[in-house]
Amino acid sequence: MDVRNSMKKQNDVAMILFSHVVSLAAKGNIVFSPASINSAITMHAAGPEGESIANEVVSYLRSSSIDELKAVFQEISSVVFADHSTSGSPKITTANGLWIEKSLPIDPKFQDLFENFFKAIYAPVDFRSKAEEVRSRVNAFVERHTNNLIKDLLPPGSVTGATNMIYGNALYFKGAWKTPFDKYCTRDRKFHLLNGGSVSVPFMSSGCDQYVRAYEGFKVLKLPYRQGPNDTNREFSMYFYLPDEKDGLDNLLEKVASIPGFVDGHIPSYEVEVAEFRIPKFKILFGFSATSVLGRLGLRSLSLYHKACVEIDEEGAEAAAATCDEHMGCSLYWEPPKKISFVADHPFLFFIREDNTGTVLFAGQILDPSKSY
Repeated sequence: MDVRNSMKKQNDVAMILFSHVVSLAAKGNIVFSPASINSAITMHAAGPEGESIANEVVSYLRSSSIDELKAVFQEISSVVFADHSTSGSPKITTANGLWIEKSLPIDPKFQDLFENFFKAIYAPVDFRSKAEEVRSRVNAFVERHTNNLIKDLLPPGSVTGATNMIYGNALYFKGAWKTPFDKYCTRDRKFHLLNGGSVSVPFMSSGCDQYVRAYEGFKVLKLPYRQGPNDTNREFSMYFYLPDEKDGLDNLLEKVASIPGFVDGHIPSYEVEVAEFRIPKFKILFGFSATSVLGRLGLRSLSLYHKACVEIDEEGAEAAAATCDEHMGCSLYWEPPKKISFVADHPFLFFIREDNTGTVLFAGQILDPSKSY
C-alpha cells in the first residue's frame, strides 16, 4: 500500500470540495480544513453503521478500502499532527470524538477502535431525551480543543432525539513565520474588490528574498513557518495563489480543482529577490453545513457541519477548524532566479500545508480582507 499516493488522492478530492464550498459563500471570504473533514468522515467509515456508509466514504476519498483510509489517518496523525511546539515548531492540537446513543446495541470492538486507534473520546449519550444537552457538550469539546476559537459548531436544532451518533474532529494550528514581518513596515493600502471598488487594509511588506514563482496567469508565494531543530520529518508553509488579473480568481480555482496534483506541482522551490512585495493582514471565520455539497460528491448518507477560522499578521498565523458528522436513523527543471513582484492587492487563494506529505490543513479564499469576525 502506497500511503503517500493515497494522501495525494485525498488532496485532489479536497481541491474539488474547495470549488464546491466556494459556491456556498456568495462571493465572500472562505476558510475550511480538508484535514479535519477527512478525519471525521474516515472515523465515520470505520464506525458501526455498516458497509453502505463505508463504501460511500471509500469511493469519495478515492481509496480502495477502510484499511487504506486508516493507514492515511495514522500517517497524518503521527507525522502532521504531532505537536513539537516546545522546540519552536508550530503548535498543533487535534482531538477526535464519537458520541453514540447509549441504547444502541454496539459491538464493544468499536469502543476499542476509537479509543486506541483514533485516540478519540467514546461517549455513550442519551440523544433520545437529552439531545440539546449533548449538542452543548459537543460544542464545548470543540471550543476547548480549538483554543476557544470555534464556538457553537452545531447550531440549535441540528441534534435531535433521532440522532444516533456524532463523529467530531477539532484541529488547532498556530505557527510563527520563519522570517517575521516588521510591524513598522505595515501600511494601509488599497485592496481591489471584484465589484470594481476597493477597501483600505493593512499590508505587510518585506525587503527580504522570498519564495515566489510566476506561472502562466498567476503567481505563488510560499511563506515557511519556523521549525524546531529536531523536527526534521515535516515542514509547514502558507501559500498564496494570486491570479495576474484582478478578476482571475474563478479561472485559477477551476485549475486548482480540475487538474490533479495542481497545488503540489506549483510550489516555489527557491528564494528570489523581490521588487514589490506586499500581502494583507486578515482574520476570517467561515462555517457551513456541508451536507448538500457532499451529497453532490457522492456522500449522501452524511450530515456534516464544519467551521474554521484563520488569522495572519506580522508574527505568523493562527487557525482552527472543527467538523461534526452526524448519522440519523513538483517541477523537474531549474531556472535562474529573477527579480519579481508579489503584491496581493486583489482576491487570492491560500493554503496552510505540510510540505513533506502534501497535507492541506486549511484552504481558503480572500475576496475582502477588511471583512473580519
